[in-house]
Amino acid sequence: MGHVLVLGGYGNFGKRIALGLARQGVAVVIAGRDDAKAEQAAALVRAAYPAAQVQALACDVPRDLALCLQKYAPAVVINTCGPFQHQDYAVAESCIRQRVHYMDLADGRAYVTGITQLDAAAKQAGICVISGASTVPGLSSAVVEHYQSAFSQIDSLRFGIAPGQKAERGLATTAAILSYVGKKLLPVAGSLKPRYGWQDLYRQPYPELGPRWMANCEVPDLDLFPQRYGIKQIQFSAGMENPLLHFAIWGLSWLVRLGLPIHLPKHAKLLWQMSHWFDHGGSDAGGMHVLLRGVNPAGKALEKRWFIIAKQGDGPQIPCVPAIVLAKKLASTAGLPPGLAPGAMPCVGLLNLQEYRDALADFAIRVIEK
Repeated sequence: MGHVLVLGGYGNFGKRIALGLARQGVAVVIAGRDDAKAEQAAALVRAAYPAAQVQALACDVPRDLALCLQKYAPAVVINTCGPFQHQDYAVAESCIRQRVHYMDLADGRAYVTGITQLDAAAKQAGICVISGASTVPGLSSAVVEHYQSAFSQIDSLRFGIAPGQKAERGLATTAAILSYVGKKLLPVAGSLKPRYGWQDLYRQPYPELGPRWMANCEVPDLDLFPQRYGIKQIQFSAGMENPLLHFAIWGLSWLVRLGLPIHLPKHAKLLWQMSHWFDHGGSDAGGMHVLLRGVNPAGKALEKRWFIIAKQGDGPQIPCVPAIVLAKKLASTAGLPPGLAPGAMPCVGLLNLQEYRDALADFAIRVIEK
């Protein structure tokens, strides 16, 4: 079995992916700019799994990645170094040149859908280049595909994510959201009116959690799903558990929309730190909802409601599942495992819901279907 190189391996998602791979018996190299942090994360993995094969590596990606790939010859690279909204594909291109499978946790709409521009090069190298190995579109597409056969036509999909206030969150995620707060978003299927980041508020009821405020977010599913599944209307939103924090971001969105010279991503670290001021009044429980409406093969109206509820701060485990499951498959065989073909692609339909359930069985996470 080959080993997996995790870029940003001591970050919010990187460390969970490293632990998840070690739990599956996959050898891991934890890489990042800070050698001490990389070694600390490796020690954490060793403490949890004494038999794990884990190494720490100081690697400045723009400067050192090509040399690191040559020296360590990983089977797979997992890139967790977000935010991806304004990145290029240099890391993926380096992996293609070295014939190393690549995947990332990007949820940037243009970034994930644009990964197909590397398709010809990836096929020629005989490797997989997978973007969006995260909750969206990885898990969201698995849910749609699970229910797809029950519908003759899916008319609408409304879905979103509502993390718990105390659940660990990364600076990169904060910066990614702030990059489009208040800005005009790209059009989506089924909506003619202009859409703006963190606007169009609504309340979404969650089982066990109660209602959560939601607001517009930009994800690749908005382009990918209407084309793949024939969905006529689609809406994705996210929300903060604390209403005051949620409405504070909504207020900032209006300042940006009105044209004030505010560059929110520049203040991401400060706003991320300030968000923790509200932790004492929040919980460690969050969730995701997927609401599908359409008609069944008999022509009757049909609705499916799917929720995943995470408690005890385990919500951040959910976005890590696609990378863990797919990396293990790719590292476990000299060729490509069943269901995967060479090329560059978004992470759509590459895992099924049972694989998610199995990967999350040890955490305080459960699925509710209605």
